[in-house]
Amino acid sequence: MKNKTNLPLTETASYYDNLEKMGVRELLVSINKEDKTVPLAIEKAIPSIERLVVKIVSKMKLGGRLFYMGAGTSGRLGIVDASECPPTFGVAQGLVIGLIAGGDSAIRKAVEFAEDDTQQGWKDLKKYKITTKDVVVGIAASGATPYVVGALEQCRKNKILTGSISCTSNAPLSAVSDNPVELLTGPEFVTGSTRMKAGTAQKLALNMISTSVMIQLGRVKGNRMVDMQLSNNKLVKRGTRMIMSELGLSAEVAKKMLLKEGSVRKAIQMANTKKHK
Repeated sequence: MKNKTNLPLTETASYYDNLEKMGVRELLVSINKEDKTVPLAIEKAIPSIERLVVKIVSKMKLGGRLFYMGAGTSGRLGIVDASECPPTFGVAQGLVIGLIAGGDSAIRKAVEFAEDDTQQGWKDLKKYKITTKDVVVGIAASGATPYVVGALEQCRKNKILTGSISCTSNAPLSAVSDNPVELLTGPEFVTGSTRMKAGTAQKLALNMISTSVMIQLGRVKGNRMVDMQLSNNKLVKRGTRMIMSELGLSAEVAKKMLLKEGSVRKAIQMANTKKHK
């Protein structure tokens, strides 16, 4: 799905023009109209997302880690998803790792030409002593970011399982990925601004991947985050409500148990153990 100029879908011209002449309402309605197409693009990719999730779960059950890597918006989205896994699911820091071209400083400020280095991605992975137990998912809207493509090429040479998320078809990144996911979101409202539809699609896909993986790894009970970290009062209150609901206890007793055991899961397990003694 490339146009006559052989551009990736993410670089093709917007369906809209003369944006500077639009009023605020027209701009907002038009952006929203385009955003509505994103879940449909995700839906078409569910089979490929499923294949990737199954492979990730298999590796992580054997003690492997999940790496996300990208540049710019794609890299930042990977870091966001990785950083939210420990507080949400109670997994150890370093089980899911996000890497961005240009290093941590690039999270806030773009590092010029960092994404064009074909060797740096693999160097960054080697700092983590990556092994064949791990999985590396490259994220690039254009599907052609050298930092990401180069890293996945080296992963393949070293028999490390790979996946990819791109927003164009037949992408170079897909060609070097064992489990490619292509989210065909089409032209952006502002031509080439992949922080818009492509970024939204990548965020949704990452949510689906990490959440499904963590559920498969036993990090959710029923529909609840029973292993979440108690890092603020809101989460303590949420955990207290979970225990109250599960065990039929008062708020005071439930909170006391929660703080003593350190997690909803442990509190419920302890209560059930005492009950059966």
